[in-house]
Amino acid sequence: MDSTTATAELGWTVNPVSGSSDNSWEEVSGYDENMNTIRTYQVCNVFDNNQNNWVRTKFIRRRGAQRIHVEMKFSVRDCSSIPKVPGSCKETFNLYYYESDSDAATRTSPAWMENPWIKVDTIAADESFSQVDLGGRVMKINTEVRSFGPVSRNGFYLAFQDYGGCMSLIAVRVFYRKCPRIVTNGAAFQETLSGAESTSLVAARGVCIPNAEEVDVPIKLYCNGDGEWMVPIGRCMCKAGNEAVENGTVCRGTCFFLSNPPRLANPRVRTWKSHGISKWSFPGLEKSWKKLKSEKFGKSHGNVL
Repeated sequence: MDSTTATAELGWTVNPVSGSSDNSWEEVSGYDENMNTIRTYQVCNVFDNNQNNWVRTKFIRRRGAQRIHVEMKFSVRDCSSIPKVPGSCKETFNLYYYESDSDAATRTSPAWMENPWIKVDTIAADESFSQVDLGGRVMKINTEVRSFGPVSRNGFYLAFQDYGGCMSLIAVRVFYRKCPRIVTNGAAFQETLSGAESTSLVAARGVCIPNAEEVDVPIKLYCNGDGEWMVPIGRCMCKAGNEAVENGTVCRGTCFFLSNPPRLANPRVRTWKSHGISKWSFPGLEKSWKKLKSEKFGKSHGNVL
């Protein structure tokens, strides 16, 4: 999921319900760091205590992934730059997730609280903006990435909880990592999803490329949590009569065979002496080669300048 690709309203669910309270997250049109128009969610209720404002994404399918990564782009108002702001003003928000086998969420379920929601982290801004930045139209956008797992249900929801800040959630991108298909060490490895933990190593069994054979222990590669191949074990080598080409991704034959080899007209060996030196020839082979050259290659017509 990538919220910046939305061509219409995101339509995420908010609590309290928008319109029934001035404290709700509100979906508005905004701008990214390149001044492209995007759909964002914003909230700013810093003068009221005990804030508890949630916004929940639509159902996101897992697609076999075991660990999920969330990239968030957001801006936060500097509390100290707000006149007469109470001490309850915050410059952070919380990220949660909730697993489900189907898109069964309603406005009241799952309940808007930690447990059943699982907290991923409290997200803080590296940079906050002030009234001066607003006057100069200076954009201070923070980017944070968090991950969670293992996930095992068909899909999940994300939720963002504000508890007293003035902020804009500009973009949310949800993704997983995988190691791409690769040919290395004479073997092909298929696309492999990363594991459930950031430190997981997922073993992938390689298959020797055509005209190659396994010469060491069963060949393997490991896919790490960043979607990179590592720890190669074993190898395949080209079979006899083949050589590795194209950076070792292909085993190509090195011999030329005639589909209909000529039969020797006279396989006898002729020997004689000349000036005291013994010589020999194969009359049948010479005749067959002359015939083959004439039939297969024809006569030379010279080189074109």
